[in-house]
Amino acid sequence: MINMKLTEIKSVIRESGNTNHAKTLQRFFKTGKGEYGEGDVFIGIKVAVLRKIAKDFRDLSFEDLRQLIKSKIHEERLVSLFIFVDQYKKADEKFKEKIYSFYLKNLKYVNNWDLVDLSAPKIVGEHLLNRDKNILIKYANSTNLWERRIAILSTYTFIRNGYFETTIQIADILLKDKHDLIHKAVGWMLRETGKCDIKILESYLKKNYKKMPRTMLRYAIEKFPEVKRKRYLDGKV
Repeated sequence: MINMKLTEIKSVIRESGNTNHAKTLQRFFKTGKGEYGEGDVFIGIKVAVLRKIAKDFRDLSFEDLRQLIKSKIHEERLVSLFIFVDQYKKADEKFKEKIYSFYLKNLKYVNNWDLVDLSAPKIVGEHLLNRDKNILIKYANSTNLWERRIAILSTYTFIRNGYFETTIQIADILLKDKHDLIHKAVGWMLRETGKCDIKILESYLKKNYKKMPRTMLRYAIEKFPEVKRKRYLDGKV
């Protein structure tokens, strides 16, 4: 039997595609051979449109979402994650646990940086805020790029709630990571930490800035005054 809800959302998504924009997204998200998004398929839809579609289908069943997140089309996976995030926010504890567990079991579909950034803090981060966080340490040590990014991005929720320990712990693990997307993510989370507690950020930087990848450092000190930022970049702090 055809599930009309799933069929309907897929139809709406695909009708919203734009071939020219798809080509731009394919380049932007590095889908070429040997690149981090190799093989990902875009049909060319702006995020604002995808959010509107997700809102219109926010009551999509769990079983439909289970199918949608497995799509080869990037925008369909992103819509499913937007809906999961919305449903998680409104769910009781039992259903939150179900969404969180499903998310972790299907990380292979959360396989580009936008998918991670727009879902991990609001599902994994929210779920672990007042729980044991050791699974993030496991992901930080993973050989999988997206699991490592999930580890650090999930701590965004902790930072916004005044808890910085896990962010610093994961930053230490990822300090020598070789991937630019991790350098950017760690630098970003350090910068967010500094917005809440500049002393913690500066303490971390003074111990580590000389061995941090340049991109990570630039992201971390982005909001510093120009003179202070230059001292860090010149290694004269």
